[in-house]
Amino acid sequence: MELVKQTRAHKARLDLNAAQVAVLDGQAHTARTLWNLLHEYFTFRQGRFARLKECDAAIRAARHEIDWMGQLPAQAAQAVLKTYRQAWANFFNPDHPAQRPTFKGRLRSRLTVDVPQARDLQIKRINRRWGTVNLPKAGRVRFRWTKDLPGLTKGGPAGRITGARLVKEADGWHIVFRAERHVPAPARHLGPQVGIDQGITVALALSDATMREHGPWLTSGQREHLRRLEKKSARQRRTRPPGRLTSKRLARTYNQIAKARATAKRRAVDWQHQTTTELADTFSVIKVEDLKIKNMVRSARGTIENPGRNVAHKAGLNRSIAGEAWDRTVTLLEYKTRDRGGQVVKVPAPGTSQTCHQCGHRDAANRDKTRFACLNPDCGWVGHADTNAAININNADGTPVSGRGDLGATRSAKRQPPRAA
Repeated sequence: MELVKQTRAHKARLDLNAAQVAVLDGQAHTARTLWNLLHEYFTFRQGRFARLKECDAAIRAARHEIDWMGQLPAQAAQAVLKTYRQAWANFFNPDHPAQRPTFKGRLRSRLTVDVPQARDLQIKRINRRWGTVNLPKAGRVRFRWTKDLPGLTKGGPAGRITGARLVKEADGWHIVFRAERHVPAPARHLGPQVGIDQGITVALALSDATMREHGPWLTSGQREHLRRLEKKSARQRRTRPPGRLTSKRLARTYNQIAKARATAKRRAVDWQHQTTTELADTFSVIKVEDLKIKNMVRSARGTIENPGRNVAHKAGLNRSIAGEAWDRTVTLLEYKTRDRGGQVVKVPAPGTSQTCHQCGHRDAANRDKTRFACLNPDCGWVGHADTNAAININNADGTPVSGRGDLGATRSAKRQPPRAA
C-alpha cells in the first residue's frame, strides 16, 4: 500500500501563570528584535547581502555580548535566522506571493517563539482534558488536550511531533504542534461535482440549489458590548495629546476589543471547518471563483485631487468581505479535498453573477440584489442570483489547484516551479 507523508498543525491553548507569561513575552520580543537586527545586518552590508555563515556568526557574537539576548533559547534564535532566510527565498521566487521582508514593529507584529526540536517538548497526557509540555526557560506547562497527537496516544494516530511554535493571541498564549504522519494514499473520490459562489448575504451558494449559511458571530449583547468599547476607545484617543504614548487605560480597552473580535474569529473558523469538511466529504470536484480579494477590499477614499465616492459604503462592504474570510474557506477546501481524493478548481470570476446559466445572456441588469431575472425574451429564467452564479461556476473551465486525477495538481498553480524554456 502506497503511503504519503501528511503534515498538519494542531493548535492548543496554554495554561500559564503570570511568571511564565512574562518569560514567553520576553522571548517573543527578543525574537522580534533579533529579526530586526538580522534585517539590518543582512541588507546593509556594503551593497551586498550577508551570507548565512556571517549571519550565524553575528548571532553567536550578539548572544555573548548582549545580556538580554540570553532570554531567547539558542535553538529559537537559529529558527529566527532560518525563517528570515526563507522569507527572502520566498520573495525571490517569482511563483510565490510573499512580499519583501521588512522590520517588525513592537505593536503591529505577532509575538511568536519557535521550539524547533520535538525532543525538548516532552509531551505527556495527564487526563482527558489536559496535557503537559516542557517549554525552554518557562518550565512544565499545561495545555488543553482537544485532539489526539500522533505517536503520543495509545491506539491513536501513528506518526510523530516534529516541533512547535508558540503564538500569542488576544486570549493568551497558544502552542501550535507540527505533526507528521504517513497515511495511505487517498483513492479517487467518486462523489458529484459542484460549483460554489461565495457571498455576503449568503455565505456559500451551491450549484445544486442548496446553501450554507451562518448567523452573526457575536450575540446581540456581545455586539453592543463591542460597540461601546469602540466608542470608549475613540473618546480616549481624542483626549490623548498628539505624540503621547498609548495610556494604560487605552491599551486595556484595545485588549478588550481584541478579545471580543477574537471570539468572533474563533466561531467563524469553527463554522468554516465544519462546513468545508462536509463539502469535501460529499463532492469530488469543487469549483470556486478565482477572486482577487486584495483588489476587492481596496479603499475607495481616493486622493485630494480625485476623491472617492461612497467611501463609507465601500468601507462597510470591505469589512463584510473581510469578515467572511473567503480565502481561508478555499484554503481549507484545498487540503481537505486532497486528503479525500478530490480536487478544487478555480475558475475566472468575471461575469459569473451577470450571466444567465440557461441561455448565456450577459447583462448587469439581469441581477437585482439576490434575484436574477434573465432579460433575454427567449429565456426569461428567474431564480436566486447566487444559485445562478454557482451554476455558471460549475459549468466553467478552470485551473485545478489541489487534488488528484487527470485535471489535478498537488499544489497551487502560482506556486509551481517555472518550466524550462
